[in-house]
Amino acid sequence: MPELPEVETVRTGLAGIVTGRRIDGVRVLHPRPVRRHPGGPDDFAATLTGRTFAEPRRRGKYLWLPFEDGDALLAHLGMSGQFRLDAPDAPLLPNTRVLFDLGQSGDPLAELVEPDPAADGTGDVSTGSTGAGQLRFIDQRMFGGLSLSPGGAELPAELAHIGRDPFDPAFDLAAAVRKIRGKRSAVKRVLLDQTVVSGIGNIYADEALWRARLHYDRPADTLTAAKVRELLGHARDVMAEALEQGGTSFDALYVNVNGSSGYFERALASYGREGLPCLRCGRPIKREPFMNRSSFRCPSCQRKR
Repeated sequence: MPELPEVETVRTGLAGIVTGRRIDGVRVLHPRPVRRHPGGPDDFAATLTGRTFAEPRRRGKYLWLPFEDGDALLAHLGMSGQFRLDAPDAPLLPNTRVLFDLGQSGDPLAELVEPDPAADGTGDVSTGSTGAGQLRFIDQRMFGGLSLSPGGAELPAELAHIGRDPFDPAFDLAAAVRKIRGKRSAVKRVLLDQTVVSGIGNIYADEALWRARLHYDRPADTLTAAKVRELLGHARDVMAEALEQGGTSFDALYVNVNGSSGYFERALASYGREGLPCLRCGRPIKREPFMNRSSFRCPSCQRKR
């Protein structure tokens, strides 16, 4: 699933497209992405039509698109969800699920070339010459979804239990350190607990643990406060570096709204590097099962105590 840098990249892209723009029409091409809407696809389309977007927001790796009336569109990207901006008459890319026709805004969008329908999802896309544009939700695996959150513009009730992330101005580092040190679970399990600190997923947890020279299975309550602060600092740093490069992409399933992929994969030191030499000591990186997923570590730098 996308983690904080990938979701923030999408949020930033959406902010430049939808903020202040009215939804002139909605078409649901497949019902599954709106399965959480009680009234079904037709009611979802009718309920959203005519609303005006405010600036998209994020907490951790959770994204929502507020409306000026105080409600919000909660957007769960799942494993393969994408937002793409295209000309209204551009050919649909495979697995397009929901279409949002955007009205004119005071900030005209550039006239770009329509996408090649045979493209692999990595090229530029556009609004076409009308300036109106169509926002498209694409989801190959359909684990993601869109739902209306009444009164959720500031913070959807569905996300109230999610902890703040290290980039949030209101993030309380001291409180986060206390929470982590109060857990007996493996430190990686705690990092992945979005109610403790949000935004960190499997990729950036492994990278932060590698930088901190910690084994993923070490109990969190055995760490000193200084070590936890160091670990959270590494998590923030590695996510900031990823954000500068548009996030991490291992395939074409994660792209920004203009179809571009992230490039941070090239800078990963641990995750996905099984058998390759540790960038610090040269020992081969190991991949081990953890919580129904994989963990990557250096057997020398990150020894189990």
